[in-house]
Amino acid sequence: MRRLLGLHIVMPLLIAAPAQAGDNTLAVTNRATWGLAEWPVGGSAALPPAVQARIDAMRISREPMPQLVADMDAQNRAANQTPDPTQREAAKKDWQQAMNALAREAATRSLLRDLYSPDQMREQMAWFWFNQFNVHAQKRDIRAMVGDYEDVIRAHSLGRFRDLLEATLRHPAMLRYLDNDQNAVGHINENYAREIMELHTMGVGSGYSQKDVQELARILTGVGVRLNPDMPRLKPEWQGLYLRDGLFEFNPARHDFGPKHFMGHTIHGSGYAEITQALDLIADNPATARRLSTRIATYFMGDRPPAAVIDRMTAAWRQSGGDIATVLNAMTATSAYAASLGHAFKDPVHYVVSAVRYAYGAGQDGVVVTNLDPMLNWLKRMGEELYDHQTPDGYPLGASAWTGPGQMEVRFEIAKSIGNGSAGLLRPLDPATPYQAAPPNLRNALWTGGVERTISSQTRAVLDQAASPQEWNMLFLASPDFMRR
Repeated sequence: MRRLLGLHIVMPLLIAAPAQAGDNTLAVTNRATWGLAEWPVGGSAALPPAVQARIDAMRISREPMPQLVADMDAQNRAANQTPDPTQREAAKKDWQQAMNALAREAATRSLLRDLYSPDQMREQMAWFWFNQFNVHAQKRDIRAMVGDYEDVIRAHSLGRFRDLLEATLRHPAMLRYLDNDQNAVGHINENYAREIMELHTMGVGSGYSQKDVQELARILTGVGVRLNPDMPRLKPEWQGLYLRDGLFEFNPARHDFGPKHFMGHTIHGSGYAEITQALDLIADNPATARRLSTRIATYFMGDRPPAAVIDRMTAAWRQSGGDIATVLNAMTATSAYAASLGHAFKDPVHYVVSAVRYAYGAGQDGVVVTNLDPMLNWLKRMGEELYDHQTPDGYPLGASAWTGPGQMEVRFEIAKSIGNGSAGLLRPLDPATPYQAAPPNLRNALWTGGVERTISSQTRAVLDQAASPQEWNMLFLASPDFMRR
């Protein structure tokens, strides 16, 4: 947090006194957060109590992930062993619904943090790194793991990339998704090894070979997932090499201890130490620094960030040993970054979250969104549903993926739904509680405090034609100005 001076120093100014915020402060804050939001003077640095209480009540918060996965596995096995066909189908349906509920809890928690966390840069980078190390929740039992996986990524999202890389390698969600739990000596599976080099770090054409992928796959043998809490039977000489951390295990009985020749280095068989050596080589490679700097810059600045910005970020990466906060500061310190403010097209998640934040604030006044189903549905309709990208490349970062006519049509529907209050975002969870839908006031303190001055003359002319406050809200949220950050 302290090192993100360039990004964070402007936020308290807007939070404390939006009426005095300058245009540049607004633009910087809009980029550094999931979107502008009213936040009263004296706002807390924690999540709003109602939001924290809702997260605390979730099953994924109350039960440790390893136990959760083991319990769901037991439920699945019991369902499959139910003798009566009708009862078996009912039990399997119950299991599926329970698994879906776990993934939905994780998605709900993720959006609540995006909406209300004071540490907005961490939440944005948590989304970026999850997308970089994408897993598809619907594969195998990942739905029971995905909330914990996101938490692990979130904890490392502003730290050293090398630590983040190993944290994802040791998480069962990644090992399940890319099949490394099936990678063993004599039964090599190259899936994870290939994606580490091709997608997670260096990138295609960066100098590694197919032989390096094969050798990395051999290095990764024995890294897997174990639900049984007991240690497997091992030869005495292997017992000291066995590692266990939650559901993660390194099992020397499944490891290829032969020498490997990886990226110009000979790695002798030593067990898990081979993996740390390989990760060091990959994380320290200049191609990793340049490729990930380019992707971070694209995420924040939009398509084709200037080469000079990439050069500066890459140099910061190399000098800091891959410290992500340092790399972000190197980006925000450039004049090109300042010039790009307000020009990056919002992807669906940024559009939806920013619209809700602008309409209903940061929650510090006690008003928080209770019904997140519309947000989840909007993201699904726009093709950027949380944890639902099937392939390991993650969702596209470029604007062209999100600017088609179908995308714009859904955005207009969202703008109308939020603008006239019909989305029901404040609808109480208890259906017996009285609820009266009402449109939000988007000509709020943010508008009068500075946003009004940043709107283009074309958008202003359209807004002047609005026949009602609801129509004004819709036109503002659907305007080209609001589509960008």
